[in-house]
Amino acid sequence: MSDILSAVSDFLWGWPMIILLLGTHVFLTIRLHFPQRFIFKAIRLSVKGDPNSEGDVSQFGSLATALAATIGTGNIIGVATAIALGGPGAVLWCWLTGVFGISTKYAEGLLAIKYRQKTPSGKMLGGPMYALEKGLGWKWMAILFALFTAVAAFGIGNTVQANAIATVVKESYGVSPVVSGIFICLMTAAVVLGGVKSIARVCSTLVPFMAACYVVGCIYILCVNAAYLWPAACLIVRSAFSPEAAGGGFAGSTVMMAARFGIARGLFSNESGMGSAPIVAAAAQTRNPVRQALVSSSGTFWDTVVICALTGLVIVSSVLAYPDIDFSNGATLTKDAFTKIPVIGRPLLTFGLLTFAFSTILGWCYYGERAMEYLKGKRWVLAYRVCYIIAVFAGSVMNLSLVWNLADCMNALMAVPNLLSLLFLNGIIVRETRDYLWRARTLHHR
Repeated sequence: MSDILSAVSDFLWGWPMIILLLGTHVFLTIRLHFPQRFIFKAIRLSVKGDPNSEGDVSQFGSLATALAATIGTGNIIGVATAIALGGPGAVLWCWLTGVFGISTKYAEGLLAIKYRQKTPSGKMLGGPMYALEKGLGWKWMAILFALFTAVAAFGIGNTVQANAIATVVKESYGVSPVVSGIFICLMTAAVVLGGVKSIARVCSTLVPFMAACYVVGCIYILCVNAAYLWPAACLIVRSAFSPEAAGGGFAGSTVMMAARFGIARGLFSNESGMGSAPIVAAAAQTRNPVRQALVSSSGTFWDTVVICALTGLVIVSSVLAYPDIDFSNGATLTKDAFTKIPVIGRPLLTFGLLTFAFSTILGWCYYGERAMEYLKGKRWVLAYRVCYIIAVFAGSVMNLSLVWNLADCMNALMAVPNLLSLLFLNGIIVRETRDYLWRARTLHHR
C-alpha cells in the first residue's frame, strides 16, 4: 500500500501539477496587474484590523491561524530536501514560487469572503467548497474538496507534525515518544476544544513569537557565516540556471531538477493554491473581500519569501563554510548545517521544529473541522476534534511512511478543485479588485 501511494504521490506532484499550480500563479499575477506591489499595504492591514465588521476573529487572528498551519517543518526540513535533490538553485525557484504565489493567495482570500455564509448562530463559514458550490454550482466538486481536506488534516497537519516533535525531543533530550505524545495531545486538546477563537488567540501569540525568534536566529547565523553569504547568494542564482555553476559537493543536479524540487517545495510550503488558508480567511472580520485578500496574500510573503529564503541561505552558506557537511541527505542536512553554529545553532533548530510543528497541528485542526462541518453538519465537529486529538498521540509513536504518502496525495487532490475555482471565477476576482483597489476606492468602503 505504501509503495502504491508513493507512486500515486509522485504522479500527482509531478510536472502536470507543478505546471498547473505555477501556471495559475503566473496567470493570476498578470490578470490582477501584479498584486505583489500592494504587499506593504497588505501587511499594514493585517495588523490594523477591521473590528466593526462581521466575522468571528480579527484579520490578524485569521492570518496568524493560516500562518500557523503553513509555517511548519517544511520550512526547515523541506528546504533542505529541495537543496539535496535539486542543488542550491532550488532555493531561488522556491523563492520565485513564493513571489508569484502571492497572487494566488490573494485570489483565494477574496473568494473566501465573497462566498462565505453566516450560520443561524452568527458564525462565518467559507472556503473553496463554498466557492465551488455557490460560485460555480459544482456541489460534487465541493464535496470532494471537503473530503480531501478532512482526511489531509490527519496527515500533514497532525500525525506528521506530532511525529516530528516526538522525534526531535527524543534525539535532543532522550524523552520517550509516548511521554511526548501524551503531552502534545493534552496541549492540543487545551486549545482546539475551544474552537476557532481559542485557536486564533493562541496562534496570534505563538506565530509572531516563533517566527521572530527563528528569523533573528537565522540572521545571527548568517552574520557568523558572513564571509560565505555573498558567495552563497551568487551560487544560488547561478546554479538555478546553470548546474555546472554549483560545482563541488553540489555537482550532479540539473536545471530541471533545481526547478522541479524548488518549485514543488515552494508550492507545498506556502500552500498557495492548495485551498486550505481560505477556510480560516472566511472567518475574518472584514468589510469587503479585497481587504482580506490583501491580508491573506501577506501569508505567502512571510512563509516563503522570508522564512524559506532565510533557511536556504543558512544551509547553503553553512555547506560552503563547512565542506564536511553531507549535502546529499536532506533528512540530516538541516541538522548538520545548524549544529555547526556554536551556542545558538542546535537550540534554534529545536525551537523552530517544535513550535512550527505544534502551530501546524492547531491550524490544520480548524481546516479539518470546517470541512467536516460542510460534509456532515455542526453535530460532527466535536467528534472530529476528539479523533484529531487522539491522532496526535498516534502520530507521535507510529511509523509514518504510509501517512506521508497519503497526506501528499490528499494535498494534491485538494489543490485541483481549488485551482479550477480560481481559474473559472477569475472574472469575479478581477471585478472585485477593480471596484475596491484599481479605481482608488477606499478599502473601508462597504
